[in-house]
Amino acid sequence: MSLGPIMLDIEGIQLTADDKRKLLHPLVGGVILFTRNYSSLEQLMQLTAEIHALRTPPLLIAVDHEGGRVQRFRADFTRLPPMRELGIIWDEHPGKARHLAQQTGYVLAGELRAAGVDLSFTPVLDMDHGQSCVIGDRAFHDKPQGIAELAHSLMSGLKLGGMAAVGKHFPGHGYIQADSHVEVPVDERTYPEIEKSDLVPFRKMIGFGLTGIMPAHVIYPHVDSRPAGFSEIWLKKILRGELDFEGCIFSDDLNMAGAAVAGDILQRAESALHAGCDMILICNNPEAADTLLAELRWDIPAISVVRLARMRGRLHPDSLVKLHENANFVKAVENIAGIGLSSGELPLI
Repeated sequence: MSLGPIMLDIEGIQLTADDKRKLLHPLVGGVILFTRNYSSLEQLMQLTAEIHALRTPPLLIAVDHEGGRVQRFRADFTRLPPMRELGIIWDEHPGKARHLAQQTGYVLAGELRAAGVDLSFTPVLDMDHGQSCVIGDRAFHDKPQGIAELAHSLMSGLKLGGMAAVGKHFPGHGYIQADSHVEVPVDERTYPEIEKSDLVPFRKMIGFGLTGIMPAHVIYPHVDSRPAGFSEIWLKKILRGELDFEGCIFSDDLNMAGAAVAGDILQRAESALHAGCDMILICNNPEAADTLLAELRWDIPAISVVRLARMRGRLHPDSLVKLHENANFVKAVENIAGIGLSSGELPLI
């Protein structure tokens, strides 16, 4: 059974019978983990091993583990800085900032891969325009060049740790104040305005070999009346056509308020898949997940299967014991330990 186009969440720190039922459904291709799914490193390793053993090929296991406010696993994991802190360093010492970004990516990926997680939805490529309540210090910088340089370095670190990168939130969520988790953001800028600013880091990262992208649940009415994640104009014409992106497109969570304009859960899923998403996420709504598994009719294209396979974590990752015996890894942990310790004014997401 090949991977399906749906990524689901699970209830707790171990698989329930209902979790297993859902994950064995042919439409499912992945699992996204949250803080509620973590109690200890040993528990997480057992959970990921059980999930991977359910099917062949194994389901993808993902997490939002960016650093700062968005780090799902904390105890026994290295504290990762908010990406803005790397941007602050870049202002004065760009070479040092790039090095620290690479080391942050290496630690992030190395620890997650040792625990059995395939990928993290990172890096954030949004510009920090100073007004988004949900992006804020998750963004590297307010300059496209700074974002591109630091994200490229982070991606090279992720690769060292055995993990692909997923840039988000295409084509940019940082300009508007609204949070797509709880409302429908609308960005009134024209395409040329977006193209010369927010789109630049995405274009550069695609040139650097970015393997995954997550579009925003944001409406850009001067381009399309639909949010980017449901828009063939954004995903097929611009992202695939103009930017030549050949990697995997993951929808943002279809349960978010920003996705509501696309209809009920089945309509959201169909719209996202038809627009060009390879995999769609549905989180924190088990009833909606059941509806989707019962009613969605979708034959995943062969090219999507190939794209998803490229997102799998590198085989035979270093164990945590081996990582902590690796002088380069230990040095990386030491180097990033003090970054942004004064941060933390914003709430966890």
